[in-house]
Amino acid sequence: MTIIGASGALGFGLALRLARAGVEVTIGSREAGRAQATAERARAIVADGRFSGLENAPAAAANELVVLSVPFRNHSETLTNIRGAMREGQLLIDATVPLAAAVSGKATRLLGVWQGSAAQQAQEMAATGVHVVAAFHTVSAASLSDLEHPLDEDVLICGDRRSDKERVATLIERIDGLRAIDCGRLEMARITESLTALLIAINARYKAHAGLRVTGLPATHE
Repeated sequence: MTIIGASGALGFGLALRLARAGVEVTIGSREAGRAQATAERARAIVADGRFSGLENAPAAAANELVVLSVPFRNHSETLTNIRGAMREGQLLIDATVPLAAAVSGKATRLLGVWQGSAAQQAQEMAATGVHVVAAFHTVSAASLSDLEHPLDEDVLICGDRRSDKERVATLIERIDGLRAIDCGRLEMARITESLTALLIAINARYKAHAGLRVTGLPATHE
């Protein structure tokens, strides 16, 4: 699978956890050299991990599943740059959050997005036949990157096609301690994205790396 923005904290943590679970990871960056350096840094932590580094466009073309984990200020530009490289049938997993920090504001506030959410903006900008699922908004980047830290939390996913969400859930649950929860259509991403700002505020107050756990669900929650 591909992670665009794996030089950032969340993307790098995902790369480490997925590689440790046996997933081959292609790291995308605006510069091939930076992508390759990030791949080497990841390999130094997960020695048996399979990593490669490419510029964003060829990285986006390399795999059926593509995670987009970039700051919101780079969201539109990155989507424009990878649009021509992606093809029908690929799945874009958008982890971007429109935090006000993107324009020097507070990380506990959100920016208004015309489409409703970063994920909906991604769907509007994606190539024809590429579907978007929103995920990973409530998972701590610090916890992901610390491989000694046991995970025990849920990943909230939103998307318009059940089959897409099932593919993403299968990927998520390869990481020990993570459980995927289907939160409905892609329009619900405006809510799941806002939970990032809430958790930033909670974690700052308690000096923690808290996640979310949904209780009361049946054993089979599909």
